[in-house]
Amino acid sequence: MAVPKKKTSNTKRDQRKAHWKRNAALEAQKALSLGKSVLSGRSNSFVYPQDEEEDDEE
Repeated sequence: MAVPKKKTSNTKRDQRKAHWKRNAALEAQKALSLGKSVLSGRSNSFVYPQDEEEDDEE
């Protein structure tokens, strides 16, 4: 016969949700920081292809 699972406590549920949200917030902060550094042209840790036209003009 099927037996229902035990209910997860509110504390456990809230902990899981807080952990997920904190990780998402940290990743969003990293992405924003990387985007700002790429746009400012001071990025050392991000390699991306540059247009050939830009290389010819310089």
